Amino acid sequence: MIDKKIITGVFAAIGASLCCITPVLAVLAGSTGLASSFSWMEPIRPYLIALTIIVLAYAWWDKLKPKKAEIECACDADEEGEVSFWYSKTFLAIVTVFAAVMLSFPYWGEALIKSNTPKTVVVDKKNVLKKVINIEGMTCKACEATVEKVGGDVEGVVSIKASVNNKSAVVTYDKSKTNIKEIMGAIGSTGYRPVGYEDETGKHRAEVVKVAEHIKELPEIEGKSKCGTAK
Repeated sequence: MIDKKIITGVFAAIGASLCCITPVLAVLAGSTGLASSFSWMEPIRPYLIALTIIVLAYAWWDKLKPKKAEIECACDADEEGEVSFWYSKTFLAIVTVFAAVMLSFPYWGEALIKSNTPKTVVVDKKNVLKKVINIEGMTCKACEATVEKVGGDVEGVVSIKASVNNKSAVVTYDKSKTNIKEIMGAIGSTGYRPVGYEDETGKHRAEVVKVAEHIKELPEIEGKSKCGTAK
């Protein structure tokens, strides 16, 4: 049987990383609609990290503290008196490394999505537009990479750069090949919510049917022409 402290540490580490692991796995599996499935766990991530550290620290303390032979726990040893692998320092070390990898995933996980090959798009400068799409639901670098991957795959998109801190993505595209509605629809299919965009004419709202569906017709903003007509 595995030590309950170790099991707790493993599940806490996985839970703390789910919101960032899921987008990467979704993109790699081609199921981007699941990318934001665990984004709701982001607020409790600090508590899960703290729990993981406390549990593993206690497990190591319990493993390394001096023990008297006469009070050795019988459950730590098998019938021949040897300590089971599941209670060994080796197994605890493996779990500790695993937990460290999981907890640090938000800082390097996006590398699994991003391509090292620059995207080359031939466009006419007069057709190039730049807009800032406001997005809700992104929580980490893996979320940024997911939005950039899906948005960048839309034909006609020249470049896209997402930011968790700004809750947005700056996109440059060829208006003769695509439009802002299509790009926002692609991003919306991941589960993140593109709620509007900004350009030289101001801020524009967008109504989303569901997080996994494309954007509906964009409404009229403060007497201006419908944003949905923007290219």
